[in-house]
Amino acid sequence: MCKSQMMAQPAIRLIISQFMQKRAVFLDRDGTLMEEVEYCDDPARVRVLPGVREALERLKAAGYLTIVITNQSGIGRGLFTDEQYRAVEAEFIRQIGRKSIDATYYCPDAPGVLSSRRKPEPGMVSEAALEFDIDLRNSFFVGDKAADIECGRRAGTRTILVLTGYGREQQCEPDFVTEDLPAAAQLVLQTDDL
Repeated sequence: MCKSQMMAQPAIRLIISQFMQKRAVFLDRDGTLMEEVEYCDDPARVRVLPGVREALERLKAAGYLTIVITNQSGIGRGLFTDEQYRAVEAEFIRQIGRKSIDATYYCPDAPGVLSSRRKPEPGMVSEAALEFDIDLRNSFFVGDKAADIECGRRAGTRTILVLTGYGREQQCEPDFVTEDLPAAAQLVLQTDDL
């Protein structure tokens, strides 16, 4: 192999990797994937919203990573422990199926704590993008709060506000608004055809 071929290989790999970045749908958990339960500290209170499991399966089948991005300020406020959060998360995953979610990132910080991870800051999305090699421009953030929409915007994703949870009460400017996660998944899949 000549020297010019050896020098060109890293450049070719870089170009190829740019085209092979993954797409993702980042998802708020409470109010978007499961019923909104104020500071959910008990697995018995977990209720996955109708159609969520099937919607996640459709997104995964289309090649999207599905990643949960959730603020859990109840930990920082002392309302429940990290162990209780993990028990709730385990029940949530049990109900939707282990293969429905690729990863979960959570922030235990209370409001008012300086944090690059607490939504609307995009820290958790940035971590996931680095870990999974995600193309944020071709990804979506779906949530029921203005903080979710702002997080997605700051991260460089397209945003979808769902009207479940606190969605109907929000004053924000998402790229799209849908009734619920199944409708949001349908919209995401339709953008593949554009």
